[in-house]
Amino acid sequence: MTELEGILAVHKPAGWTSHDVVAKVRRLVKMKRIGHAGTLDPEVTGVLPLCLGRATRVVEYMQELPKEYRAVLRLGLSTDTEDITGTVIESVETVNVTKKEAEETLRSFLGEISQVPPMYSAVKVDGKRLYELAREGKTVERKSRTVNIYEIEMTGFEEQENYTDISFRVLCSKGTYIRTLCVDIGRKLGLPSTMAKLMRTLSAGISSTKCLTLEQIEQFMEDGTLSSRLIPVDEAIVHLPAHTVTDEKRNAALQGQRLSARAVDPPVDHSECIRLYDREDRFLGIFQRQEETGAVVPVKVFSV
Repeated sequence: MTELEGILAVHKPAGWTSHDVVAKVRRLVKMKRIGHAGTLDPEVTGVLPLCLGRATRVVEYMQELPKEYRAVLRLGLSTDTEDITGTVIESVETVNVTKKEAEETLRSFLGEISQVPPMYSAVKVDGKRLYELAREGKTVERKSRTVNIYEIEMTGFEEQENYTDISFRVLCSKGTYIRTLCVDIGRKLGLPSTMAKLMRTLSAGISSTKCLTLEQIEQFMEDGTLSSRLIPVDEAIVHLPAHTVTDEKRNAALQGQRLSARAVDPPVDHSECIRLYDREDRFLGIFQRQEETGAVVPVKVFSV
């Protein structure tokens, strides 16, 4: 049997770590070379792209793309983990926030914002992950980081006796912590808050509509049809511009040789990575123009 190659879009269920999903799929498809493009916390559901076979070589490029989430923020209480699974550390008896105030506050987070990673996160400080320190009851100083909120809109506003749930959709840059965003929104409204629910609906350009459940993956594997459900490697990196190499230099490209600027169409006038194809529209790999020489050199070659 030919080894599978491509992107398998998985709908991650609640209660599973990203590692659990990878391990399960490894058993189902009987192959070891599988990686994921973007970790999700155990209780978070949604899009988890898995790279099978040589597709693991493009994980770093896939992770550069924006991600979209649908979240529920609970106003009126806060927890030590910044989500509903944690221990409540502050609460209020009443939440006096109008729907209009909530909408205006959400919109104020559009653009470039600064975040401090939560203690319950995988960020490393002095060689140790923050969540490991947090489990030991330690709190350490974390450096703030800049992230981008490209779109944010309120999708629901539900008032309860002691709290209010605000549902919203957000499109953001990689490295954005939605838990921290929920806490910061609450802080701006003058209230403790936490993330009550989260689902990732877009990752690496892959939407939730393209995802398969673990049960479906098992069934398609038994039917022998899973390969037709995989997203081709080059489709997962469509944000990289596409260029074509001449017939004469196709084999040189596949052998990892430097190409002259004249061998590539259209000419590459920047140093960003590109997708390179032959005249038959077959994907050859990721290439890049050298600033010093102007030559187009291989970064990742995919022989066809």
